[in-house]
Amino acid sequence: MQISFTPDEIAAIVAPLGTRGATTETVRGIAALESAVAGDLTFLGNPKYKPQVAATQGSIVLLPPDFAGEPGPNQLYLLVERPSAALARLCSRIEQVLWPKPAPGIHPTAWIAPGAKVAATATVGPLCVIEADAVVGAHTHLQAQVFVGRGASIGADCWLMPGVIIAAESILRNRVRLQPGVVVGSDGFGYEFAGGRHEKVPQVGTIVIEDDVEIGSNSTLDRARFSRTVVGEGTKIDNLVQVAHNVIIGRHCILCAQVGISGSTTLEDYVILGGQVGVSGHITIGRGAKAGGQAGISTDIPAGISVNGTVAIPYLLDRRIQVLKRRLPELFKRMDAIEARLK
Repeated sequence: MQISFTPDEIAAIVAPLGTRGATTETVRGIAALESAVAGDLTFLGNPKYKPQVAATQGSIVLLPPDFAGEPGPNQLYLLVERPSAALARLCSRIEQVLWPKPAPGIHPTAWIAPGAKVAATATVGPLCVIEADAVVGAHTHLQAQVFVGRGASIGADCWLMPGVIIAAESILRNRVRLQPGVVVGSDGFGYEFAGGRHEKVPQVGTIVIEDDVEIGSNSTLDRARFSRTVVGEGTKIDNLVQVAHNVIIGRHCILCAQVGISGSTTLEDYVILGGQVGVSGHITIGRGAKAGGQAGISTDIPAGISVNGTVAIPYLLDRRIQVLKRRLPELFKRMDAIEARLK
């Protein structure tokens, strides 16, 4: 990473509420508190690392407004409401510098079917395929080997990384960001057992990815058996997540790596599922509910509660059970001693 920002440029980006100290160093890198050296920017994103601030050698440190310490020589503290969010704004600027969008146009190795519509401001990279009646919106960027199926629609300002597949009739709204290998609109996993064999049920619905959704590498989202599969506005999906047919995901949800959601399940707004959570079909997870990693959810979850365990039970009850499990050897010894005395 090769970057160069003056202290004044950093301050203009993160808009600090206050400052302490000063530095003449140009920021050339970003590092954790314990490993930062002169020329690095660092930050306090988690209170448990607070003791490391005094020892950090970073030239600029992003800190919450209530931080009480003083900077060292040639060191600048920038007091910001949320250091992690301020760092995200800076990284967004760095991203624009390191990986600017290429100029609009269609690479000569791309194939565009007659009837497809590609905006003049869009970029279509090497070896892309865009089938008939597909639409690619303004300022959208398709990197190498992206496939856009017949009748699919991609909105404005989307960014599709190499190897993304958008199957026929799938719909992406605006500012959707898909990491390498994402598949949108594959067939749902639908079969009926008849005559001693599994007969495939055609999946004739579609899938809609709403505005500002981001989806991680090699995640798969199936088209509906009928009607629609939906991923709501602002939802963020990690790598290797499976979303089955007719699933409805609300706005601003978080799905961590290896989550699997079975068909016809609804996640209301602001749901958070930790890594490897498994969700059964035809249930509803209420608004703002949270599930810890590897939880198994097989029944409806009310809004606003946290669950853990397999099958998932209320979070605090699961924690109590885990504590009691560690005491089992001691309890068995005491029980053996009681039984010996009684005999």
